[in-house]
Amino acid sequence: MILPEAEELLEALYLYEVEKAAYPSAEIVENGSQEALSLNFVESVGETYKLTDTGTDAGRGVIRRHRLAEILLRDVLAVKAGEFEEDACRLEHVLKNDVEEKVCCLLGHPTHCPHGNTIPSGDCCQRALADQIKEVRPLCDGEPDAEGFVAYLATHDNRQVQKLLAMGILPGAKIKIIRRFPSYVFQVGFSQFAVDRSLAELIYVRWDDE
Repeated sequence: MILPEAEELLEALYLYEVEKAAYPSAEIVENGSQEALSLNFVESVGETYKLTDTGTDAGRGVIRRHRLAEILLRDVLAVKAGEFEEDACRLEHVLKNDVEEKVCCLLGHPTHCPHGNTIPSGDCCQRALADQIKEVRPLCDGEPDAEGFVAYLATHDNRQVQKLLAMGILPGAKIKIIRRFPSYVFQVGFSQFAVDRSLAELIYVRWDDE
């Protein structure tokens, strides 16, 4: 497992090389260079460091996790603007592998962070794009007795997200439509819930019968 200090260096070098930000500070370089060198993520060029191909991929991943963490903190945890940057820096080191994908699915595969910077896409984003062409449709399009699994939530409104999470509507959750009128009634686990169309439109489902 790569040390956080090395990830900070990879992130800073990625921003420098790909997004044309300033070169990493001497402190970031000093703290992370030894680990990054040992893993062949960077190579020395004179008195500076440059990402290898492997390091570029790793740096891209750190940036992706950081910006997803910012969205998670703002939209789901309702952390105020200007207060989530430090927390995002810590959280980016925790969002690994399948956890990162689950967060991205929960957030509806966002493309930009709260600062307007691009969030690098992941494998789950590519699958979601293919799903849009294929079988994933909103809950309001399903028929009574139709079953499937929640694919993602199409909202960045923290109030809506929190309301849906309280019902157990998470990516991967089994869901079944009971009826569509006068409200949309569905079952998640052993519980049934009723929502209006505005919320039913936000729940994208991968239907079993497609």
